[in-house]
Amino acid sequence: MPDALHLLSLGIAHGSVAVGGLTSGRAQALAALGIGLISIVIGARTAARSGAGKGRAMPSVALVAGLAGIVLSSVRLAQSTAIGTGSGRLGAIVALVVGLIGSVLGGIALARRRAAVSR
Repeated sequence: MPDALHLLSLGIAHGSVAVGGLTSGRAQALAALGIGLISIVIGARTAARSGAGKGRAMPSVALVAGLAGIVLSSVRLAQSTAIGTGSGRLGAIVALVVGLIGSVLGGIALARRRAAVSR
């Protein structure tokens, strides 16, 4: 019967030891993802409404939140190592895409709002 040290050395040699739980890298990627999701929600809600009225600052909030998500996920992506090591690289990639979508929606809402105000 093999002992635990032998099994651990086999796992490290083959790279099959997976990191579980919430690491600091994963937490940072999740924070960037949360900010990006907030920007998507705000951007979609304000882009769906047309015309000038209440909430003129909301498209700007969506745009800034999307850009903040992009910056945070880019920093996490630059600091992370390979995918699957618990460094949050894959989460940062997803957060980057979500932040980009949120900032585009915020930009669309801002353009619509400005066009409605100028009429």
